[in-house]
Amino acid sequence: MSEDSKNDDLEAGYRFDTRAVRAGTERTHFGEHTEAMFLTSSFVHDSAEHAAAKFAGEAEGYIYSRFGNPTVRLFENRLAALEGAEDCRATASGMSAIMSVLMSLTKTGDHVVCSQGVFGTTIQLFSLFTRYGVETSYVPLADPDAWQAAIRPNTRMLFLETPSNPLTEVADLRAIAAIAKRHGIPLVVDNCFCTPALQRPLELGADIVVHSATKYLDGQGRVIGGAVLGSGKYMNDALQPVLRYCGPTLSAFNAWMLAKGLETLSIRMQKHSENALTVARWLEMQPGVERVRYPWLESHPQHALARAQQGAGGAVLAFELAGASDAERRANAWRVVDGCRLLSITANLGDVKSTITHPASTTHGRMSPAARAEAGIGEGMLRVAVGLEDPADICEDLARGLE
Repeated sequence: MSEDSKNDDLEAGYRFDTRAVRAGTERTHFGEHTEAMFLTSSFVHDSAEHAAAKFAGEAEGYIYSRFGNPTVRLFENRLAALEGAEDCRATASGMSAIMSVLMSLTKTGDHVVCSQGVFGTTIQLFSLFTRYGVETSYVPLADPDAWQAAIRPNTRMLFLETPSNPLTEVADLRAIAAIAKRHGIPLVVDNCFCTPALQRPLELGADIVVHSATKYLDGQGRVIGGAVLGSGKYMNDALQPVLRYCGPTLSAFNAWMLAKGLETLSIRMQKHSENALTVARWLEMQPGVERVRYPWLESHPQHALARAQQGAGGAVLAFELAGASDAERRANAWRVVDGCRLLSITANLGDVKSTITHPASTTHGRMSPAARAEAGIGEGMLRVAVGLEDPADICEDLARGLE
């Protein structure tokens, strides 16, 4: 059986965990067992005629690693097999993935509808595109009627995260996808928090999925990367020109690390979720904690919906501290952060190490106070990305500041 036939079987017939370990692999003539890494900027052609044919798109083959590399293609094929996508394109970061999609779908005079609860830098990116004549309206993530009402004749994209960052709100993907399809508008879903191990938006009606591969796809805080997944037609006709000519390129080394990260994705996400639920339930019992936001808690407003479209709750939770004023709430939140000895004080997430951050002064700090309030980012809110340590140690660490 040829290597290509084996890959086809892996992507079509084998189960998720098998695809995570095996999909996309193409051995060289050396017969290596682990995946090869191609650290090269360019590729040699057989002849002048062969070079011309490849540049013209008449012959297959790699030309230049800015827009094609075998190691990057390994990661793309493996992730596509896990998301159930026809194709995938890797990018240098999650933000470059979102930027590339935005560039591929919009032009001057167009309009985007986005959920309120998204990563702060995503909001800043959409704001940056106003200088190019692309306007964005923000709507409550969990209200399909608001999505319907916000659509205009010039709307070219619906964009959301689910669960959202940091509120962990959950979107009804089937309902919003139905709205998008009625209007012929692509629905783009950031699947960073769940990954395909817990949620596959394309199966629920989304058209395009984006990832910050930096987070749980890598899983150990090592490298930066991004990815876009969708139909082969969208990838080739709309997205590939943006990637080829703008160059938001994922390095071969980072692609190799990300492909290896996918091998343990399923077991990591299950353990992250188990630990996060334990910590969330503990936080609900702590005096001074007004509210805990985690989709697998029965108190979460979209708990039933999360159970219907996710395989587990994921690693990220948020909780809000009491206080008589915003200043007091911030002081209480910072006291908890500063009391941590185990949890890492960093705004990044997706690591085996637990992290804690105060969104209002970090990830969402560049937003105006009014915009933060509208998005539900209060001064007393803390976001914890629960890692793979013993959850009892995580709770004891948080208890220092909560006391």
